[in-house]
Amino acid sequence: MPKKGAHISQLVPMLRKEEKPAKPISITGVLSRLGEKTPQLLKDASFQRWLMLITLSLFIAFLLSPNLLQKNVRYKLGDVAEEDIKASRDLSVEYYPPPEKNEAEAVQSGLSQNPAQIEDLPGQTNPTTNHTETREPREQAQSIVKPVYLQIKKGEIIVREGERIQDTHLIKLKTQQSASRQVDTISIFMGSALLTAIILKTFYNASLKRVKSFIASNKNLLFFCVLLALVLIAAKISLFVIQAVTVNIPHLDPDVLLYALPVASAAMLVSVFFTADLAIIFALPASILAALLLTNTLEFFIYFLVGSIMASRNVSQFKERGNVLKAGIIVGLGQVLMIVAFNLSTGSFFTFKTIESMFTAFAGGCLLGVIVIGFIPIVEIIFGYTTNFKLLEMASMDHPLLQELMVQAPGTYHHSVIVGSMVESAARAVGANSLLAKVSAYYHDIGKTKKPAYFIENQMGIDNKHEKLAPSMSSLILISHVKDGVELARKHKLGTELIDIIRQHHGTSLISYFYEKAKSAQYPDQSSVRIEDFRYPGPIPQTKEAGLIMLADAAEAASRTINDPTPARIQGMVQKIINNIFADGQLNDCELTLKDMHQIAKSFTRILTGIFHQRIEYPESAAKGNGVKKTNADSDQQQTKDDKDRPPKDKEKSGETFKRLGSS
Repeated sequence: MPKKGAHISQLVPMLRKEEKPAKPISITGVLSRLGEKTPQLLKDASFQRWLMLITLSLFIAFLLSPNLLQKNVRYKLGDVAEEDIKASRDLSVEYYPPPEKNEAEAVQSGLSQNPAQIEDLPGQTNPTTNHTETREPREQAQSIVKPVYLQIKKGEIIVREGERIQDTHLIKLKTQQSASRQVDTISIFMGSALLTAIILKTFYNASLKRVKSFIASNKNLLFFCVLLALVLIAAKISLFVIQAVTVNIPHLDPDVLLYALPVASAAMLVSVFFTADLAIIFALPASILAALLLTNTLEFFIYFLVGSIMASRNVSQFKERGNVLKAGIIVGLGQVLMIVAFNLSTGSFFTFKTIESMFTAFAGGCLLGVIVIGFIPIVEIIFGYTTNFKLLEMASMDHPLLQELMVQAPGTYHHSVIVGSMVESAARAVGANSLLAKVSAYYHDIGKTKKPAYFIENQMGIDNKHEKLAPSMSSLILISHVKDGVELARKHKLGTELIDIIRQHHGTSLISYFYEKAKSAQYPDQSSVRIEDFRYPGPIPQTKEAGLIMLADAAEAASRTINDPTPARIQGMVQKIINNIFADGQLNDCELTLKDMHQIAKSFTRILTGIFHQRIEYPESAAKGNGVKKTNADSDQQQTKDDKDRPPKDKEKSGETFKRLGSS
């Protein structure tokens, strides 16, 4: 409370202190506030999975139930049909043709049988019909007319658009509506939803043991649900389009155009963003549900499933956009062979319909490549996935992060390039994604650009900064490069896969040098040294690529400590590093087997032996000349004999020359 008599200038600062500045509104802040108000149940991962399963099952059941999508329009005699109306099922219609002629004859006979009634009506010129007497002849005439039974097949057009409604149309429409009312629509819907849920849950459980990384993320499950829903929506829309096309082209069979449906594009996208094995698992329920949406379920199930498997296998590990188009052409040729097999098995090969089906099947395969190429950048933006296309762009050494790494931490940059070569070779040997492994190796140590001088590979002729720091502080600085690398990767939108590998490439390994130094400093009381303070926060590698980078990172760093790097010593060192990491439990979750580790050790040894290869030391006479031409090998030697024996004056003169060249 301000004092009495205070000047207004003294009150202004007090008022300003009480005022709270308005916080800027951001999308992130709004989402965080919404997340705080979200019920705890909705945040549960298991509940989210069940919610996705139920929602997707109900939506697919809606698409599979024809009665729910059927438009009920009531027509009267003489109305004009607004659209084509097809039979939703096989119908049998009992139809009585109108007995106008027979009825007229019966009425006339009824009048002629009672002429006295007309004569007994004096003063009337127009005779009137006696309805009581006429009803019996009319009923007699109707009993003479025999009913006509009409058989209507499913998909047959009952009335065409623009056609005037006749008696026969009304009878057929009434029969179809009564048949639809007899079947419980809710029962069909719930049965379809239950069947869909069983199919999806079964394949989900079957994939638990094969694809662990997919199960760990609900984002991937959401992607699969959206993709499956889009495939079925596209199939449903295609049915309406095909119906409209076949109306204008009556001789064209609707089944011919169904072979062009791009159902296999879903499995193709799964193979692009994940693996071919996961794409095949996804293709099974997608093919079953897409076939249920159509008429000939078994034929189209085989057609869609085989096409999806071919598509997923041909786009795995692709490195160019042309590979996707090439895969589409291969799928188209495979679908043509399936059309030939279908028609040969039914004995209808030598028909014009077969030629049309082969053409549409090949066109549908070519369409797959175009659809997938168009959807890849959209999925990358929405779900944040990283494809080989994006990896190829990031593999360029002109990327800003790599340029900064090369300038700020040249030793780390050189180390990352060598690690990239090591993991690329090892990834091919163990069946991992070699491109992802190589590019991740380039970026795995980008966090060292924040404090490059604290890492030994960048300390070129300067004092070691860790000598003046406590071991615990040195450990914190080393551990921080992982967190800094994750922040830089997110800032430059490197993708989820690379961010995870940067976070996991050290796992929970121990910084043994500073841990032992801390224990020796605290001697004899070593109880105050906690081993957890000298371990990286993790998590341990979850994929083969992350495990490869952990092994290559440690092997390349250890190779620098070998005094005489002979092939035998390099091999022993690599084997020791791999054994220590394996014994520490760092490779428990990355699906690398003992056989894989053997192949990894061979690949690492081959690459490192090539790097530390031996050179022949040329004699002085060969270096000076004597008719022998100097080879390119001389440029790789660190210090020639002439440099060692050069007098100090020559060295000073040479130094002045270089100084003069480098001065501005």
